[in-house]
Amino acid sequence: MKVNLGAKNCLYPMPTTIVGALVNGKPNYIPIAHVGIMDLGSVSLGMGKVHYTNAGIKENGSFSVNIPSVKMVKTTDYCGLVSGKTTDKSAIFKTFYGKLKTAPMIEECKINMECELIKTVDFPSHDIFVGKIVETYCDQEVLTDGVVNFDKVQPILFVMNDRSYWTLGERFAKAWEVGK
Repeated sequence: MKVNLGAKNCLYPMPTTIVGALVNGKPNYIPIAHVGIMDLGSVSLGMGKVHYTNAGIKENGSFSVNIPSVKMVKTTDYCGLVSGKTTDKSAIFKTFYGKLKTAPMIEECKINMECELIKTVDFPSHDIFVGKIVETYCDQEVLTDGVVNFDKVQPILFVMNDRSYWTLGERFAKAWEVGK
């Protein structure tokens, strides 16, 4: 028997990412799980308008999406507990820059995507940022035959329903093959 939950979004778990942007000339980072795939070369971020990082994304027209591993869960969570308005988050991670020179990325994260802002959608309580991926950087140790192996990445998964972090399970079937 089905139970009515109301209008709940149950698309969780989502990968926890750390979004980076320059704000007032300094790298700032914020964990964001509301990240989407727009197409194979573009991503979207759903970020509450109250976040300090939003101003830097708008000002510079760029941002990064960094994928931390489960080993980084305490630092990642801490980054979301404090605001860049009152806490300098630039020293929490080792920062590097790529082609755009304005999208700070985190050396400790296994995967980093450098993005150029192409559109901002104004929702009542959120800014939706759409970015074109300019370059993706990856630690060689998480590649298997030249492809990212997410078992090696060990991403942090976020579930809003119970406000918790989860880990990735095992691969159990091949897409576009299992249904044949």
